[in-house]
Amino acid sequence: MADQNTSQQQTLEQQTLEQQTEEQELIARLNSETAKIAWHDLQTHYAAGNVLGIAAAADLIKVAIALNRDDAAQIKQWLADSSLFEISDQQATDWYESNQQLWALVLPPFVLVQQVAD
Repeated sequence: MADQNTSQQQTLEQQTLEQQTEEQELIARLNSETAKIAWHDLQTHYAAGNVLGIAAAADLIKVAIALNRDDAAQIKQWLADSSLFEISDQQATDWYESNQQLWALVLPPFVLVQQVAD
């Protein structure tokens, strides 16, 4: 019985380690795919309705991970508290007029954007 418990514990530890490694790899990949871009360069994506905004206080990578994993409960919470939001026409116009620089991350079909901190 002790051998079976030890084996189960080792299997659980292995699975946990694999999950942590997968998480770290995903974070590294998303970080490497995040870049600053001018709003003018995102016009076709905005026109297609594929641009989502991330509030300044939110973590762009955490939002991307939740979308990647289809974590509906977390996404609904962020939509409710405006950590994740649709870009309004007024916001798009303001960004267009100033050609705002944004952090952007493509997570098909979406482009996630977040204002660059001053």
